[in-house]
Amino acid sequence: MSAPLEGVRVLDLSRIMAGPWAGQLLADLGADVIKIERPVVGDDTRSWGPPYLADRAGQPTTESAYYLSVNRGKRSVAVDLASPEGRRVVRALAGRSDIVLENFKVGTLARYGLDYDALAKVNPALVYCSITGFGQTGPRRDQAAYDFMVQAMGGLMSVTGAPDEIPGGGPQKVGVPIVDLMTGMYAAVAVLAALERRHRTGQGEYIDLAMLDVQHSFLANQAMNYLVTGREPVRRGNRHPNIQPQNVYRCADGHLAVAVGNDGQFARFAAVLGRPDWATDERFRSNADRVGHIDELEALIAEILSTRPVHEWATALDRAGVPCGPINSVGAALADPHARERGTVVEVPHPLAGTVPQVRSPYVFRNAELRTDRHPPLLGEHTAEVLAELGIEEH
Repeated sequence: MSAPLEGVRVLDLSRIMAGPWAGQLLADLGADVIKIERPVVGDDTRSWGPPYLADRAGQPTTESAYYLSVNRGKRSVAVDLASPEGRRVVRALAGRSDIVLENFKVGTLARYGLDYDALAKVNPALVYCSITGFGQTGPRRDQAAYDFMVQAMGGLMSVTGAPDEIPGGGPQKVGVPIVDLMTGMYAAVAVLAALERRHRTGQGEYIDLAMLDVQHSFLANQAMNYLVTGREPVRRGNRHPNIQPQNVYRCADGHLAVAVGNDGQFARFAAVLGRPDWATDERFRSNADRVGHIDELEALIAEILSTRPVHEWATALDRAGVPCGPINSVGAALADPHARERGTVVEVPHPLAGTVPQVRSPYVFRNAELRTDRHPPLLGEHTAEVLAELGIEEH
């Protein structure tokens, strides 16, 4: 079977996380993604360690785990964009590419003659996506941005973490660079949508994608809660703002996440806890009732769940069809029998380490397959190969 994006070429001028994440998604789907890196130093994330990948002798390499997480499946070409030769290579690649991804500061690539307007003259059908912190317009357009600060500025941290009055409370960031990752996802969707439109019209496209805009967009229900009421959402820890009970509860030997989603599930949940009367109690019988009396309800739930181990409660609630789960560590999550059955972790051949473990993309196609055979490239590993394809002699 062929990969869904076989035959599509992506010129990836981005670095760090958001743009490279989009490039990796496209590479997994079969696109030929050519990653342009600075000679000698490469992508910033190559040095974002430890930890670093160990070679066959068990010694650390210069390949950081961070870099390895976001560059699978690409070909690395090391050229200097500040040099005429480097710009010549990029223009030649743009002429043969379908998609360009870049995340330079606003105006940087225009100074090099590598912005959309310049490259569209070389390839009018080009789909070009510029990823920045704040977009190509607006008062912050020239400011640099990182995931952490955008989580703060975009509202996410105001609804993440425990309330101030609780010990340890206060705003918290998400445990992964979620704005970068979501921006990469939005970028991949946008360029594929533009590519589909190009198939119908023959017309290329320029996409202005801002991390702050992405952050605002995935506030989702929290943003709508504010827009329809004018009331600011608050930090609720692990409580859901609209559906109850959904929280993390302490059991006799650990913690259990319970995600009751409707009144039927609540009735079954109450029965498992030995309190079937809750389903008809006027304080708890509907979701709106439970939201209004959540402090009272959670005190009762916590008292009961604390009496038995996590496994016993999880088994009983699973049988009753009540969504729940233990708080797994990353290692436990990846080693879960279900994850193993789904093939979540794959080993990819690597020139330094023999193989490198990777978390596969979640796509499962019936009539197509993903690319899983290309490791995150070494710096400049494919420079000679790609230049030869362009008919350019390497100096």
